[in-house]
Amino acid sequence: MNNMGNKIASARKNLGMTQQEMADRLSVTRQTVSRWEAGSVLPDIDKLPDIASMLGVSCDYLLMDDIVADDMPETAVPSGVGRLLTELKGSKVKLDFFEDQADIDLFNKVCTVEDFEGNWVKISAEVKKETVQKLIPLSSILSFEKVKE
Repeated sequence: MNNMGNKIASARKNLGMTQQEMADRLSVTRQTVSRWEAGSVLPDIDKLPDIASMLGVSCDYLLMDDIVADDMPETAVPSGVGRLLTELKGSKVKLDFFEDQADIDLFNKVCTVEDFEGNWVKISAEVKKETVQKLIPLSSILSFEKVKE
C-alpha cells in the first residue's frame, strides 16, 4: 500500500465509512476504492478534492508524504453551510429541487435527513409503502423545508 492509499484507508475507517459508501459518493466502483487503498492505482486528479472533502482532510495531506495524520485536525469542524446542514441531520424535511434535477420519487415527500458527506446528502423516505434510502448530490437541491414532527 502506498502512503496515499494508507491515508485514504485510515481516514475512511476513522469515519466509519465502508468502501462501498465511499464509492457511491464518488461515483466510482468499490473495486476502484480498494485499488486506491492498496496502492495499485492512484485516484484521478479531478477526484482528489472530493476525496479530501469527504474524508475531512486536505489535498496536501493526501499528496504529500511529509504531512502526517498528527498534523491534521482530529475531526473536521464543518464551517458555514456545513454547520447548517449538520443541524438538519435526523430532521424531517421536504426537498425542493432545481427544475432540471428533480427526483420524482421524492417530489412532495417528507424525507429524513440521514447524513451529509462532502457534496452528498443521504435521505430516507417512504416510497410506494417501502422505505428507500438515496444519496443525492447537494447541487441538485434548491432548498430544505423543515417539517414539524
